[in-house]
Amino acid sequence: MTPKTPAPFSADTTTTTLTLDERITGALVGAAVGDALGGPVEGWTPEQIAERHGGRVNGIVGPWHGDAWRTARPIAPYHKGDGHVTDDTLMTHALVRVYGTVRDHLDAYSVADHLVPDLMSRPRWIPELEAEALPLQRIFLAEKWIVTRLHYGHADPREAGSGNIVNCGAAMYMAPVGLVNAAHPEAAYAEALDVAGAHQSSYGREAAGVLAAAVAAACTPDATPSSVVGTCLALAKDGTRAAIEAVCDVAAGYSDFESALVPMREAVAPFDTVGPDYRNPSLGARRPSRLHSIEELPVALGMLLVGGGDYRRTVLGSVNYGRDCDSIATMSGAIAGALHGEQAIPAAWVKTVADASRLDLHAPARVLTEVARETFERDAARRRAHESAFTTLAGPR
Repeated sequence: MTPKTPAPFSADTTTTTLTLDERITGALVGAAVGDALGGPVEGWTPEQIAERHGGRVNGIVGPWHGDAWRTARPIAPYHKGDGHVTDDTLMTHALVRVYGTVRDHLDAYSVADHLVPDLMSRPRWIPELEAEALPLQRIFLAEKWIVTRLHYGHADPREAGSGNIVNCGAAMYMAPVGLVNAAHPEAAYAEALDVAGAHQSSYGREAAGVLAAAVAAACTPDATPSSVVGTCLALAKDGTRAAIEAVCDVAAGYSDFESALVPMREAVAPFDTVGPDYRNPSLGARRPSRLHSIEELPVALGMLLVGGGDYRRTVLGSVNYGRDCDSIATMSGAIAGALHGEQAIPAAWVKTVADASRLDLHAPARVLTEVARETFERDAARRRAHESAFTTLAGPR
């Protein structure tokens, strides 16, 4: 695939001078803002979104059912909208806290030893509940699976994801893995596959690896939307690779998301097991397969191309796509944020989301930047030790 570059935000803007700190901040803040923008319209179609809002969503909006959000189905009892982040951000920040504890690369055992206790024993402010509660009380059933399998079932962490529904649950919070492995997408892919093994299997686990790789690739100096997609295609396997290629081939022909919405959905549909009615999944939904893919990752990458890497255009395209658009916007927001830093994210959106969600959106970035630097130093020392040992073993050539 050789996607064309639409008239992009990044066309005349080099990303080479952005520091690690700026890219990590851009990715984590960008993911949270994308999540908050997508939350209130999650599950609806582009047509329903346009009808409800009198046109496309262009910023932060209120709950779908207005003041009736506490009781209106199928959303109740969650206050989605008004700048509230969802479980995508709650899980992302939880993974950052695990990195902050371990201070090194993570694996499936890190999920069992640190992420599970964080989810089930430490109350935090939950924006959608407007209350302090355990994160376990908010996360979706596919994420509760982690606690069920690891805490109650005592499963091998490396295999705990087997049997769970296959969805984007792991991919939606894997950006931190890409950031700790900034500019090394191959390492990000491998680490994310290990971490996600405690949560997902099949193409859900694969999506987690590819998303982490995309974020790591976006941190590379001189990275572009096309280079990020190219990296993903080089690493992705089976249906995930085929879906990314199909969607991005279509996306490359558009520079505005409005005209791309239907063609992109048509391109991903053959790989999506959920089916046309997002709230009424098909009988074959979310089952392991080598032929299928989650919908969210290919669409996020496609919107990155349509938006030319511009944060606002990329994320608004993701939001107005509908369906699981909070996760799509979380993923595309993380990648676009890593490409261009927080400077590319509308400041008013950042402030509204931080205030409404009662979150310090910058604190996780500071922690993860420290961990990324420490981990790189350890990696360099480990690499030098290996080089020395191998040289001794191999002898002179």
